[in-house]
Amino acid sequence: MLLDLGNQSSVTLFILLGFSEHPHLQAPLFLMVLTIYTVTLLGNLGIIVVRKINPKLHTPMYFFLSHLSFLDICYSSVFTPKLLELLVVEDRTISFKGCMAQFFFICTFVITEMFMLAVMAYDRFVALLYTVAMSPKLCALLVAGTYMWGTLCSSTITYSLVQLSYCESNIINHFGCEYSAVLSLSCSDPSFSRMACVVISTFNEACSLLIILASYAFIVITVIKMPSKGELQKAFSTCTSHLTATSIFHGIILLLYCVPNSKSSWLLVKVATALYGVMIPILNPLIYSLRNKDVKDTVMKIIISKLPSHSI
Repeated sequence: MLLDLGNQSSVTLFILLGFSEHPHLQAPLFLMVLTIYTVTLLGNLGIIVVRKINPKLHTPMYFFLSHLSFLDICYSSVFTPKLLELLVVEDRTISFKGCMAQFFFICTFVITEMFMLAVMAYDRFVALLYTVAMSPKLCALLVAGTYMWGTLCSSTITYSLVQLSYCESNIINHFGCEYSAVLSLSCSDPSFSRMACVVISTFNEACSLLIILASYAFIVITVIKMPSKGELQKAFSTCTSHLTATSIFHGIILLLYCVPNSKSSWLLVKVATALYGVMIPILNPLIYSLRNKDVKDTVMKIIISKLPSHSI
């Protein structure tokens, strides 16, 4: 739908193509995405609940992990319900305001999670190098800082998109309001928006990776100097889960925005976005919980307590 504004028109509705070019895949995709989304919600909510129940998990690492789970729930809930809707209904429209709101929240949660992973790496560095835990006040300040920075960056990029004119096609070749898909519809000069996105994305990616790499460089040096093999194994086991989650997260981000010519294939962009939006949130609870004895023990206690007891 076009709204006439003086001598130019402005789009008030966008049409999301989703995976409509593959109609035979829509039913199995719906079942698969719905299953993954359900497990994602249960898994991440489970980590938050388990941390609350078990006093052993009232540590900075699990404080940050509970916020990571919260971010995964939020990000997944911004993208996935709309994807499920597109797979089962004929109406593929989204309002201009709804599209900008979706992009704003997606961008906020991605940038916040990027720095949450960096904060978790710094926490591992502090715990191993100084054998002390960060104070609750410092943990709260670091978490608040990641949320504030994510919101600020997202507001800047979203504002640059809102200021553009959309007066020709209103068809988005995606299942959500992904930046490059929306920008391709603009009929005004997108130079400022593109520059803002490149500068903010590059700065955030470089800074977060620098913090993570620097933290783990110091961790590796410290661990190598440890005399006991038991201490060595324990130190590496506490870092492996975080390294796995970080590698997957940044690997998909780099695939989306840093690989040359990746935008030439919209199918690649959609698949990579789906991997981040649907798969990453389900992997984090699996990565962290399956490798942690305290988490597994707490889950087993909850399950056993819920089972009906039969007296003989």
